[in-house]
Amino acid sequence: MGIEVVTFGCRLNAAESELIRRNAEAAGLKNAIIVNSCAVTAEAVAQARQTIRRLKRERPGARVLVTGCAAQTEPGTFAEMDEVDRVIGNHAKLGASAWQQARSALDFGIGAEEKVVIDDLDSVRETAAHLVDAFEGHVRAFVQVQNGCDHRCTFCIIPFGRGPSRSVPMGEVVAQVRRLVERGYREVVLTGVDLTAWGLDLPGAPKLGALVRAILRHVPDLPRLRVSSIDPVEADADLLRALGDEERLMPHLHLSLQHGDDLILKRMKRRHLRGDAIRFCAEARRLRPDIVFGADLIAGFPTETEAHFRNTLALTDDCGLTFLHVFPFSPRNGTPAARMPQFARALVKERARRLREKGDSALRRHLAGEIGRRRRVLAEGGGADGHTEHFSRVRLAKPAQRGEIIEAVIAGHDGRRLLAA
Repeated sequence: MGIEVVTFGCRLNAAESELIRRNAEAAGLKNAIIVNSCAVTAEAVAQARQTIRRLKRERPGARVLVTGCAAQTEPGTFAEMDEVDRVIGNHAKLGASAWQQARSALDFGIGAEEKVVIDDLDSVRETAAHLVDAFEGHVRAFVQVQNGCDHRCTFCIIPFGRGPSRSVPMGEVVAQVRRLVERGYREVVLTGVDLTAWGLDLPGAPKLGALVRAILRHVPDLPRLRVSSIDPVEADADLLRALGDEERLMPHLHLSLQHGDDLILKRMKRRHLRGDAIRFCAEARRLRPDIVFGADLIAGFPTETEAHFRNTLALTDDCGLTFLHVFPFSPRNGTPAARMPQFARALVKERARRLREKGDSALRRHLAGEIGRRRRVLAEGGGADGHTEHFSRVRLAKPAQRGEIIEAVIAGHDGRRLLAA
């Protein structure tokens, strides 16, 4: 049996999973399940544990190795599981040596007593360009340009799982994108933990907009470039101008907003207020009238009153949000918000449900507005599905070649995706 990599969480994890797979295969690991975990919520950690147990039942002879943010922040949680053979930290997972050591421990017993291999992320100051030129099962490529975060939002455990912010130099990013395009990828997604912090630790402190411009200028054969989740208050002017000037920069942004009330934003230790988010969306829409926004939003944060929560509901309209990624607040040990008075889980889940319903309504309005329009769709999966420029999912009338960008007329929708004629 070969290596199975199971990925939880963000696009950055998805990008890193491909590197993990290659390093594990090169190390000679066999009959292994590698779980690349997420720590953003307690539910994400629980889901990883449940998946590990299920996979071990399905493949009782397989070795199970756990890595990712949850492995970094809660190594003991996984080390105590009988199903788990090795726990590998979030920085070590990206190098070849951790997987070579894992194979030596599992196959030959060398270092077997060291079940947990965790890094001191505070000492990590560089992010190498991980040269992955293919992504198994994906028609879009993910390029990690930044890792870590220097901010300390009161609810967030991720800085403890990723370490300080660090950037991949511009030239290395451009070279990697060029290689991916030469391999046939038609869409590239720039990923990072705090993407708009890219460049602050590099000589001259370049901004994300400069990186986007450089990629589009030096890789003219790249049809589609996307940026993953960004912090709108840190988006630089050149990135906004690129949205208006560069047709190949896709008209879709996913925003780290988290809440719609100023008091809660301050208690979250966010760097923006409600008005900042609204002004950003208005300016981006002025520059690119057809732009579509997604957003991360948290429901049930400690001290959130009904009035506070309604401000988040209203933010979906005030910003014109379409794709909502809703998180019921989840206290993470070690964060300030975990020490605040907590709401009953039933209330948190009820508010999350209402916010998701608001998001469903916003999505249906967007889908209805697409009917009759001609869109360019990147064919994915088996070629029968894909995404438009605006990241709207489309069911194609007839399968296309995976990875091909085709023109399609939108004939309808089913409430979740568009239906092409």
